[in-house]
Amino acid sequence: MNIKKVLVAGATGYLGQYVVKELKKRGFWVRVLIRNKAQKDKFKAVDDFYLGQLTSPNSIKGITKDIDWVFSSVGITRQKDGMTYMDVDYQANSNLLKEALKDKVEAFQYISAINGDKLKHLKIFEAKEKFVEELQNSEINYCVLRPNGFFSDMKDFLNMAKSGRVYLFGDGNFKLNPIHGEDLAKVCVDKMEEGIKEETIGGIDIFTQNELAKIALKAWKKPIKISHLPDWTRRFTIWLLRTFTSSKTYGPIEFFLTAMADDNIANQYGTIRLEDFFKLEVNKLKNKKY
Repeated sequence: MNIKKVLVAGATGYLGQYVVKELKKRGFWVRVLIRNKAQKDKFKAVDDFYLGQLTSPNSIKGITKDIDWVFSSVGITRQKDGMTYMDVDYQANSNLLKEALKDKVEAFQYISAINGDKLKHLKIFEAKEKFVEELQNSEINYCVLRPNGFFSDMKDFLNMAKSGRVYLFGDGNFKLNPIHGEDLAKVCVDKMEEGIKEETIGGIDIFTQNELAKIALKAWKKPIKISHLPDWTRRFTIWLLRTFTSSKTYGPIEFFLTAMADDNIANQYGTIRLEDFFKLEVNKLKNKKY
C-alpha cells in the first residue's frame, strides 16, 4: 500500500498538534511547517520539518514537493503579531495553495469555522471564506471543514465561573456543541480519506449556554449563579470595539459575541465530554497553586 505523504500547516496550533499525532498514529508520512527551529521540540515522531513563513512566498518554495495531501488550519484567531486576517487567514493559505497546485498535490483540506459562509461581514470570516472560494475554484480536490467551538474556547466560561458567577447575553438558551481537538483531528483525517468536500463538525453533546455555565460552575464546585444581560449590551460592545479599536483587537471578540447570539449546532462527532475536560482543567489550575 502506498503511504500518503501529508504536509501539516498550522501544526504548532491547538488543532494542528492533534492532527499530526493522529496522522502518525495511522501510519502517514508527515512533514510539518515550522516558523523557527525551536518549534521542533513540540513534535516527537514527524518525518520531516520545513522551515518557512507562509506569509513570505519565497520562503516556502518546494514546501509541497512529493506531498500527496495538504492540511491547513493556519489563521490568527488568538495571535497578535502585527499581521491582519487578510495577511494570514487568506494570503498565507493562498500562497500555500499556489505551491500545492504547482506540485500537483492530490488534495487540500482547510479548516474554517462554523457558519463562516454566512458571517462574511465579520473580519475573521471575510478572510477565511475568501480563501475557501479560491480553494473551491482551484484545480485540486478540496475539503473544507467548519468546526464548532473548540473545548479550549470554552475555557472562557470556566474562567468566568471561577469567580462564582457566569454572565450571559439574552436568555442563555442558544445551543452549541463544542468539540475537543483530539476528536476533531480524527474527523479531519477521516474526511480526507473519505474525500468529503464540505462539512460542519461538532462534539457529541449539545448544550444551551445556560447548561455550559452550570457545567463550568460545577467544575469549580460553586453554587449555580448565572446573570443574564440584555442583548443590547452585546450589540453595543461590538459597536464600541469596532469604532474604537483595530480589527486585531476586536476581531476575536466580535466573532465570539456574534456566535453567542445564535444556535451553533454542527454534525455530532467524538467521545470526549466537556464535563471531563473542565474537571481536568480545574485540577490543572488548582495544582499550579501548590
